[in-house]
Amino acid sequence: MAAILLKSLHSLEALDEPTAKWNVPLSDGNHVIEFEHGTASGRRLVKVDGKVLINRDWMFQLVGDEVFKFNENNFVIRIDPISGLKYCYTLWVNGKSYKNFVQTQSKILDTWSADVGNEEYRIVLDKQTQNVWVNGEQIETENEFTDDGAEILFSVGDLPAVIRTQSSGQKEIGITYSLYINDAEIQREMLFKEDKEA
Repeated sequence: MAAILLKSLHSLEALDEPTAKWNVPLSDGNHVIEFEHGTASGRRLVKVDGKVLINRDWMFQLVGDEVFKFNENNFVIRIDPISGLKYCYTLWVNGKSYKNFVQTQSKILDTWSADVGNEEYRIVLDKQTQNVWVNGEQIETENEFTDDGAEILFSVGDLPAVIRTQSSGQKEIGITYSLYINDAEIQREMLFKEDKEA
């Protein structure tokens, strides 16, 4: 009997779209967090990059926090009631609101996308650690000092790549980072579009 009731509640709550969705920039790449909230059953489903991380049925408490960890980062999805029997969903990452976390990440990560041969590559530099990630995997690099700054040497596919660092000469801008693959400059990507929270 309970199984039949649960199934009928789930069919009522079946959604084509997640209740809330966020694009979270981490050093190994952007990750899509999707949250489904069954407002009749209290069901909670959390997916990261399409993979189910949490699936809870029969949560009698419709509001509150859903806490989880991913890639050594702490996440909280906060469910708050608003007027008209509706809910507001907010994401917190490592103790910061989603908006503040994205702003912080945009200051410490530089990202580029490049097509090499038939492959698309996404290169991320963590400016704090000087670690480089290619398609989500941290890679080995070599560092060299130059007259103008420094170079981080590595390869993308079979081609040589270098991230050149140099002072912008402006205090508010600081150090600039440029990626070259096979001596061709790659334009930096503005990845951190702020998603609308539900």
